Parts: sequence; structure tokens; C-alpha cells
Amino acid sequence: MAPFPTQPQQPQSYQPPPQPPAQKSSGCLKWGAIGCVVILLLGAAFIAVVVGIAFGAIRSTTVYKQARDRAVADARVAAVLGTPVEAGWWVTGSVHEGNGTGGATIKFPISGPRGKATVDADATLDRDSWTYTRLMVHPDHGADIDLLHP
Repeated sequence: MAPFPTQPQQPQSYQPPPQPPAQKSSGCLKWGAIGCVVILLLGAAFIAVVVGIAFGAIRSTTVYKQARDRAVADARVAAVLGTPVEAGWWVTGSVHEGNGTGGATIKFPISGPRGKATVDADATLDRDSWTYTRLMVHPDHGADIDLLHP
């Protein structure tokens, strides 16, 4: 028997099966992430403003200014820290005033070319005059300096 006659085959190119059209994302994830970042940045800015206002409020009080001035002008502090002695920005504590009376407990850093220190102050307000019950400088190195007793 004779083999079936064969016809020359035409080369066929491969065509992949049709794919469904790609779905476009709605962008919700991208806009949600951007929204979260914006909210976080606004929250951080709000906290920074509140902290700045609080520190600024304490730094603007008479009790802080007097304590700072006494600490940076004291010769014993200058001998330990070097000159000029400058107050730092960070202030903690509380100050309350009302009807000519009040009280304060504050703590803030000072520094000079030779070192750093912390000032602790407690004071009471009577008839618009602050009286310090404690005004101490605590150098990072060396003995404490009592600014109320020269």
C-alpha cells in the first residue's frame, strides 16, 4: 500500500489565546496612602506647635528669666562651664500664677564651651515678687552650685 499522499504543510505562527483586558486599578490604595501620610504630617506639625507654645509660655515667665539670668551670670558657673554660658531651648516644669500669688518648679539646660549643666528652680510668688526656695546648677562634671548661697 502506498502511503497517503501528503500535502506540504504551511508553517503556522503560534498565537497565544486571547487575554481578557487588564483591569485598571481605581487608585484608592494610592490616594489612601497619600491621605495617611498627610494626616501623619499634620499631626506631627500640630504636636510641634503645641510643644513650642508650651515651652514658649514657660520661657516668657519672669521666674524663668530670673533663674536663667542668675545662672548664666554666676562666676562659679562660668568657671565650670566657660563663657559665654547660654540657656538651652528645652524647659520642663510648671508655672502657675493668679491674683499675685503662685508657684513654679522648672528645669532647663545651660551650657558653655567647657561643659553642660542643668538648672533646677523652685519658687513661690507673693505680691508679684518671686522668692526662690531652690536654685541649683547641676554640672555634668563637678559639684553642684547653689545659686542661693554664694
